[in-house]
Amino acid sequence: MAVRIRHAGRYRAIAMALMRHGFGYMVEELGLYHLLSLPRRLVTQEAHASLTLGERIRLVLEDLGPTFIKLGQLASTRSDLLPDSIIQELVKLQDNVPPFPVDRVRAIIEQELDQHMDEIFNSFEDTPLAAASIGQVHRAVLHSGQVVAVKVQRPGILRTMSRDLEILKDLSTLAEKRLAWARQYQLCRMVEEFSKSLLGELDYSQEGRNAEKIDQQMDYEGVYIPDIYWDYTSTRVLTMEYVVGTTLSRRDELLSKGVKLKAIAQQLVEMMLRQIFIHGFFHADPHPGNVIRMGDGKLALIDFGMMGRLNEEMKEQLSALIIALMRKNTDAMVRAILRLGVIPEDADRSALHDDMDRLRDEYYDVPFSKMSIGKALNDLFGIARKHRLVLPPDLTMLGKTMLTLEGVISNLDPTISILEMAEPFGRELVKQRFSGSRLQRKFLGGVADLTESLLELPGQAKQLSALISKGKIKVEIVAPEMQNLERKLDRVGNRLAFSIVMLAFSIIMTGLIIGTAMRGQPSVLWNFPTVEVGSVVALLMFLWLIYAIFKSGRF
Repeated sequence: MAVRIRHAGRYRAIAMALMRHGFGYMVEELGLYHLLSLPRRLVTQEAHASLTLGERIRLVLEDLGPTFIKLGQLASTRSDLLPDSIIQELVKLQDNVPPFPVDRVRAIIEQELDQHMDEIFNSFEDTPLAAASIGQVHRAVLHSGQVVAVKVQRPGILRTMSRDLEILKDLSTLAEKRLAWARQYQLCRMVEEFSKSLLGELDYSQEGRNAEKIDQQMDYEGVYIPDIYWDYTSTRVLTMEYVVGTTLSRRDELLSKGVKLKAIAQQLVEMMLRQIFIHGFFHADPHPGNVIRMGDGKLALIDFGMMGRLNEEMKEQLSALIIALMRKNTDAMVRAILRLGVIPEDADRSALHDDMDRLRDEYYDVPFSKMSIGKALNDLFGIARKHRLVLPPDLTMLGKTMLTLEGVISNLDPTISILEMAEPFGRELVKQRFSGSRLQRKFLGGVADLTESLLELPGQAKQLSALISKGKIKVEIVAPEMQNLERKLDRVGNRLAFSIVMLAFSIIMTGLIIGTAMRGQPSVLWNFPTVEVGSVVALLMFLWLIYAIFKSGRF
């Protein structure tokens, strides 16, 4: 409630935007109409008939500004949570914002770096190279003569986004309490994940570290990562090497220079697959404007704000998923996707298998060269969404990355198949998965975990004993059916034990008789009426067993 009072004006703006685009019913269901100085009858206005749901959602986000636009762009990567019709509209969201004045740019740089502009730069261009909702980029020259690109964060954007995210968390909690669809799409979890990603993009020093990590891990000669100048970098200012070349979005310019587009496409795919399958840390936004073809033929990556991460287990299951998809093996596909996510207890595994069968049939006759790995992954995520499997955000971001990459590749050379180029990486991961060294590491790791758990067990038992002795833990289970079952099991166990004893007695008696006969010499047992007594005992035991069986009424 305090959040709503503190940001009442922003709540009002959000409610007005929802009303304006036909979501007035949500304003009423969430109880936001009291923030509006309008008659309540106007709140539930009908949606515009000519617009789809996805279009209206996009318009609301554009009306509400930078925070909501960025969240929409992030949401466009979550094909496991949102329907395709909405995803297709969210990818259209653009940062159509004017640049902020250069005097504000200079003030922020001097404040962040604690130096005067003249002490940092030999020259600084007032006109920005690009402007977006979070910041803008200017070209400058250091006193060393190095040409750099300086990214400066938009004034007040952290405060604005923090306020909007606080409001969104409140509204998502309210929505999950009141609306079934909000609970179905796990709105609170979505907002929490997107908030972390968005706040991470606001830290330019993190972007610089991302660039350096990609640079350190890349062992591919065809890639170039620009240098970061840490003396002139902070959380709100990023100074990196200015890359001279042609972006892949300028296809005609590349052709005019005699560049072979197929070679560029193969180079780009090789670079991205190495990041994804070998290192597990990859550039998650490889759109044409973020890839530059340099004069020496190398491809330079820029803008490292959005990154994806795949741990070893995710890489292994992803490779297994790709191999299963290529082999049209439904069981292997189901196993891989279940290991990648968390399946609800009440999930229908049979229905999941049927959906996988239909997906397999859809791709059965499609040649590798025509198959879209991005679309195939997103189709799988759609099935996961249908069956409420919770998948890691980085995995679904990978699906969006592959779709973006395939779009770039198809514009350069549509004959190239990313899936065919990905096959060797997938097979290599499968080999590594079952290699002796890896199995040994997993075994030793399991032994270490087990040993640690056993060492902790006495302490945990002692804590539990202390809690029980203090009366802090009291467990009482009443289960009449269980008691009846226990009695029945006791009877069955007793009869089984009786039968075993009878069998053992018979074997012993037989052994004694045969052994004595084979020796051919009298013995103590030979002088004793062993056969007669044993036969009588065995007969009594047999009669008792028959009586017990007939008495139970179960024979």
